[in-house]
Amino acid sequence: MNYLAIFLQAAEGAAQAPKGGSGLSFFLMLALIMVVMWLFMVRPQQKRQKELNQFRDALKKGDKVVTVGGIYGTVNEVKGNGKVVLEIDDNVKITVDKASLVKDFSEAQQQ
Repeated sequence: MNYLAIFLQAAEGAAQAPKGGSGLSFFLMLALIMVVMWLFMVRPQQKRQKELNQFRDALKKGDKVVTVGGIYGTVNEVKGNGKVVLEIDDNVKITVDKASLVKDFSEAQQQ
């Protein structure tokens, strides 16, 4: 019975213990988490998107590219309405949207 009384007193004392921390420390930790997420997730994605847009704007005839769907081809014509004509084989041409081009495989890029 004495052990039970000691256990109950210890549990009651732990329940009444003052809680540490304030609202300020919570908001500081939340702000720190947001800054870290911005540095490691948002910022690099914005940089990749900017590079991809520059690549798409600089397309010219003869560039070897790959589409999102995995089609490899050579740029045959860049149209003004956001379309690109790709030659994927001898006398086989397809028209794709500029936004579907993701990589450049020109000889200049491979060196």
